[in-house]
Amino acid sequence: MKVQQFNIATQYKGISEEIEKAIKTVLESGVVINGKNVKEIEKKVAEYSGAKYGIGVANGSDALYIALKAIGIKEGDYVITTPFTYIATAGSIARAGGIPVFVDIEPDTYNMDPAKLEDYILSHCSLAGNQLIDRKTGLDIKAIIPVHLFGQMCEMEKIMDIANRYNIKVVEDCAQSTGAEYKGKRAGSFGDISTFSFYPTKNLAAYGDGGMITTSNPEYEKYCRVFSANGADPKYYNKIVGINSRLDELHAAMLNVKMMYLDTWVEDRFRVAHTYQTLFEEYDNLAHNIRLPVYNISDIKNHKEHTFNQYVIRAKDRDGLRKYLAKYEIATNIYYPLCLHLQKCFRYLGYATGDFPIAENASENVLALPMYPELTGRMQEYVVSKISQFYQLGRM
Repeated sequence: MKVQQFNIATQYKGISEEIEKAIKTVLESGVVINGKNVKEIEKKVAEYSGAKYGIGVANGSDALYIALKAIGIKEGDYVITTPFTYIATAGSIARAGGIPVFVDIEPDTYNMDPAKLEDYILSHCSLAGNQLIDRKTGLDIKAIIPVHLFGQMCEMEKIMDIANRYNIKVVEDCAQSTGAEYKGKRAGSFGDISTFSFYPTKNLAAYGDGGMITTSNPEYEKYCRVFSANGADPKYYNKIVGINSRLDELHAAMLNVKMMYLDTWVEDRFRVAHTYQTLFEEYDNLAHNIRLPVYNISDIKNHKEHTFNQYVIRAKDRDGLRKYLAKYEIATNIYYPLCLHLQKCFRYLGYATGDFPIAENASENVLALPMYPELTGRMQEYVVSKISQFYQLGRM
């Protein structure tokens, strides 16, 4: 049996007529840039995430970059985030002229640890009037980017409390958490500005690249629109040097179709995760060899508390297991094999191995198993049986 890590083709079969009709309507209209479909999905995602405004952009990386520029990040400003995430988070900080500052993660959620965030501020920073500064360099601490990783939101009440006490802006990175909730509030409803990705692996996915910025601040909304249109306001009159970053009308049309199914697909992901846990519990030899993303999934009353954009386990001999599964055509992935503070491109920041032990340990042990709404129980049983088989062979 061949089991893909994700499969958008299976999802397409269920909505193919609606998708093709949406594409045909756009092509027949002749309006392929900034049309009614873009405006519609901007409105829908904004309302869904509890914000007043949505700004469609070309991808999630641009969304982060533009959002940081909107809140005023400039050369030399510090922005705090986690080292255990995709490069776009810290890359966008550097791209905006800022300096990434990392704090460690929680061992169970892989999200930013609010206690580590506060520890960093108390040990390295001081308030100069209303501005938090780094005591050693004198540079401003301007923003925090909490990343809602793998479909589970950060502890946003604690993070927002810290941000409010120290007058720091919050940019929510919701790329992997569309539809997720924390204490009844959706991803994107906490920060000053939030960003989303519509990359094909996401809960709400385009058939290519796409992204969205949401905010309830009208000044940020205006800046994002102007900056993403090459700084033009109006057209051909450029107030600032921006970039060209648009959500295409075709992708927007398809996203409008998919938006109708988002909540159903989130529930389906939860069902797949529940099936995984049930199957893993049937194999005694797995208890000491793997760690599930949620200890007891039945304790989750609101299924949107974890939307399982990825189903990530910790595994002993992770690399050996991955090779073994590949022999049986079971696709997996590693998110992420090298923490950002150890990446070559960020050597100039001066971090070293051991600075963030929890994140580094995660990078050595995590493994993303196949996860998508249409994954069948038979496929999952095959995956789990092969994992069990690997550890049985290891003891022989």
